[in-house]
Amino acid sequence: MDVKSVFLYGRIDEEVYVCQPPGFEDPRFPNHVCKLDKALYGLHQAPRKWYETLSSFLLANHFKRGTIDKTLFFKKSNQHIMLAQIYVYDIIFGSTDESLCKEFESLMKSKFEMSSMGELTFFLGLQLKQTPTGIFISQSKYVKDILERFKLTDCKALGTPMSKTTSLSPDLEGEDIDQHQYRAIIGSLMYLTASRPNIMFATCLCARFQANPKASHMLAVKRIFRYLKGAPDLGLCKKSISGGCQFLGSRIVSWQCKKQSCVSTSTAEAEYIAASSCCAQVIWIQNQMKDYGVELFNTPIQIDNSSAISITNNPIKHSNTKHIDIKYHFIRDCEEKKLTHLVKVDTEHNLADLFTKSFDEGRFRCHTSEDNFPSEVLNFRYIITSEAKSSETFIQKKVSSEEQFK
Repeated sequence: MDVKSVFLYGRIDEEVYVCQPPGFEDPRFPNHVCKLDKALYGLHQAPRKWYETLSSFLLANHFKRGTIDKTLFFKKSNQHIMLAQIYVYDIIFGSTDESLCKEFESLMKSKFEMSSMGELTFFLGLQLKQTPTGIFISQSKYVKDILERFKLTDCKALGTPMSKTTSLSPDLEGEDIDQHQYRAIIGSLMYLTASRPNIMFATCLCARFQANPKASHMLAVKRIFRYLKGAPDLGLCKKSISGGCQFLGSRIVSWQCKKQSCVSTSTAEAEYIAASSCCAQVIWIQNQMKDYGVELFNTPIQIDNSSAISITNNPIKHSNTKHIDIKYHFIRDCEEKKLTHLVKVDTEHNLADLFTKSFDEGRFRCHTSEDNFPSEVLNFRYIITSEAKSSETFIQKKVSSEEQFK
């Protein structure tokens, strides 16, 4: 749904004055100004006042606001749930009962001037296709647009976004290239990672050299485009690299790839730091899922480094760990409260490397195949690797669909 003239609904509390509109000046007071009673487009207060107006209306009609996401509103009726997600003046809503959707649409139209768009097929640049088995999210149109924008429509397609032997460096002696164009390309690719986690690592690696890009960096970027050309319709330093992904059933819903903010002295330390960051993400997910009526506890964090597990389970001072910043010991608190727990997993049986390094085409296809995705209703994962030694961390939570989604 789309709200028309959205910013005109909010009433402002602050004193704001504007010049008299041309053609509507008061001849008796030509030098006077007008005091605003309601918000206008262009005011800093307008978006906030619209949100307050909308939220007050929904709360008055027995909706509840999300604990974590304040733009999420939900309403439970018997065994059914109604969800409404707000993005400024665009509203996405859905329910386990179609009658609740019709009721919500009528409710909104009774207060605001609305236009209904029907079933959701396009939102914020994402293409959505709803099927009986789930929702497919892609950006195939955007891929074709950026290939045309950067004049790469005739490039030869490749099977992977980065060569296994690629090793990018600052290359200070290399040939300079247009910095603005390079940044524009990186920005376009970063936007594409919203539905293409398989280019996340390659894009983030190339993004490190935006301050002083060279021809070698542009060559690596063009390879990403060559991979996109062959697969346009797919959806969805010494510091250690952290990567992460979360699944809802067999569908990936979130992913991360970034450098850690500190230098680790060992792989175990890097794994431990990533596991701590992982716990923060898990707690956020657990809190978010409460709004949907799903309670998650004691989430297993699968990690392939025994030393990192020992550091967590044995909170004693050690010469190799006493320097670790206290904020990273957050994971120990989570363990004690039974919010999470660490378990050992074989490195060969996870998807970690997809977010931390490049592959040959065979292994890349293996990692991106849906056959390798988890089949549980809820499956959360987190991954880390360091340049010295590859290692992966996962979070996994099994929940019965019959028990949790009644």
